[in-house]
Amino acid sequence: MADRLKVVIDTNIIVRSISGKSLASFVFDALLKQEFILCLSTEILLEYEEKLSQIYDQETAELVMSVLLMLPNVEKVNIYFDFRLIAPDADDDKFINCMVSANADYLVSDDRHFRVLSRIQFPKIECLTYEDFKRILPGS
Repeated sequence: MADRLKVVIDTNIIVRSISGKSLASFVFDALLKQEFILCLSTEILLEYEEKLSQIYDQETAELVMSVLLMLPNVEKVNIYFDFRLIAPDADDDKFINCMVSANADYLVSDDRHFRVLSRIQFPKIECLTYEDFKRILPGS
């Protein structure tokens, strides 16, 4: 699995990707097919569960969480620092911190708050939209 892309995926993409009717559904499909490694922290998992239960229901949220915790291509990451790079929405820093800790290749998000990352020299964070991510996935 060392040659697979390592990515951190923002909640907005995960929430959309679990619906088979969404244009972003390829993300969850590729995850299930183990086409990339998903890096997660406890904080990210908790946010995924919270948003999924708000948008869908608690049963769906629990099912998705179970799948994420069982997949061999999901890497649990421990966070030991906080870069605090996203001033407009500090809650988004959890994705940056996870990406750096995991030495991940990309952050996948459509959140406009992450646009500031293109101007930050260190740590260098490459943020892709879900459309950009689809273009670089090996199975696409």
